[in-house]
Amino acid sequence: MAANTPVYKRILLKLSGEALAGQLGYGIDPDVIIGIAAEIREVVDLGVQVALVIGGGNIFRGLAASSAGMDRASADYMGMLATVMNSVAMQDALEKQGVVTRVQSAIEMQAIAEPYIRRRAVRHLEKGRVVIFGAGTGNPFFTTDTAASLRAAEIGAEVILKATKVDGIYTADPAKDPNAVRYETLTYLDVLKNGLQVMDSTATSLCMDNNLPIIVFDLTRHGNIRRVVCGDSIGTLVKGE
Repeated sequence: MAANTPVYKRILLKLSGEALAGQLGYGIDPDVIIGIAAEIREVVDLGVQVALVIGGGNIFRGLAASSAGMDRASADYMGMLATVMNSVAMQDALEKQGVVTRVQSAIEMQAIAEPYIRRRAVRHLEKGRVVIFGAGTGNPFFTTDTAASLRAAEIGAEVILKATKVDGIYTADPAKDPNAVRYETLTYLDVLKNGLQVMDSTATSLCMDNNLPIIVFDLTRHGNIRRVVCGDSIGTLVKGE
């Protein structure tokens, strides 16, 4: 298979907020976000329709704040607002690369983003625009992983690409255990039964119910987004039986 022939027409790319922080550990590293935008442009240039969901952990972690005594719903709403900040930053980086981009927010904020409207999102994708879904699901108690699964199902994405700092799912933490082995494929039930940290159980169950495959791969290696989209067997594929 040619390295430049995409195997998917429509994908949802899930980025963690931490990915945007790079070595800074907090906030947004301009070099990192420009690099990611350039890789997304390569995929768009192949004719692939790209939707994005970005976490907010580089700015605010709702779960951490609630465990420190803050009301969980308030903390989660703050986390959702952090994802909108990341979405607007990514929109700016993509448009500097010449990629037409729309941010749709699950929490209405007309001056900054369109409201999330499924049909409009699909229309943007069909026109070759990248759509970034901000503010999670719009509800507290749900993670951005669940938002990614939900939006992917709604727009009819063929796959969720979950970009991480490791090259897949391992039997143990590869940073701590030298004998850790990478899984090439797993079923949704494997992930749920063994409590593997792919996505939270709500997100995984949603993917299972909608037969939506998840590929967990390493974002830090340049060109990996294109490799995954073109069917190279990198990372770990989570799918049905």
